[in-house]
Amino acid sequence: MDTGIGLLAAAAAVRTLRPDADLVLSSDPDSMPWGPRTPEDIRQRALTVCAAAAEHRPDALIIACNTASVHALPAVRELLEPAVPVIGTVPAIKPAAAGGGPLAIWATPATTGSPYQRGLIRDFAAGVEVTEVPCPGLAEAVQWADEDAIDRAVEAAAALTPRDVKAVVLGCTHYELVAERIRAAVQRPGADPLVLHGSAGAVAAQALRRIGEHPAPDAQPGGELTVILSGRHETLPPAALAYAEGRGLQAVSHAG
Repeated sequence: MDTGIGLLAAAAAVRTLRPDADLVLSSDPDSMPWGPRTPEDIRQRALTVCAAAAEHRPDALIIACNTASVHALPAVRELLEPAVPVIGTVPAIKPAAAGGGPLAIWATPATTGSPYQRGLIRDFAAGVEVTEVPCPGLAEAVQWADEDAIDRAVEAAAALTPRDVKAVVLGCTHYELVAERIRAAVQRPGADPLVLHGSAGAVAAQALRRIGEHPAPDAQPGGELTVILSGRHETLPPAALAYAEGRGLQAVSHAG
């Protein structure tokens, strides 16, 4: 689940590990963005989105959204566990910091500077030079595949990113869909290759571990794909097909 199509990255990562997996993608694009909403509003909306997915009796549920993980993970676990393991998404600050600094964390304005993110920096990046970079409008631009708006938002965030950073943490799942555009904007000529840290691969692997499954990338592809948009059963929206992850999911899936 996610607010919108940011879940494509995690879904594609699951599909890479298990091409035979049936996937249910539940999101709430009608109420985007969630960032400016109150924590209680976010929690209730996340519970609704998760409940819609849970009706399909999944083996596990991935909260592929940083904002929902911050505000709703305990509530969703109380609702669904132990019957359905719930895997949250945490910005990859720990592995990024392990590589040394300086590093930047790109996140929504609501997450940037939040006690939650500051706590992760304190716990996992002590002694590392960290710059928190707010990215207003980037998630929304990615959601609607607005190319011009994506370019403007990425350019603005890149201008706030120190020139000497070695790594960028993608602190919103939507950002993973435009990772190479972010790399191109931040990479400095002559510098070592910039390292981008997303969360999709880690949460996909954790979901398999929680249900006792193992990666089987050579499994017969073609698991079912069910798409729920704000409670409605639909197909992948056109904007999702603007990204390789969305096109890949549609190409190797059967309609659920």
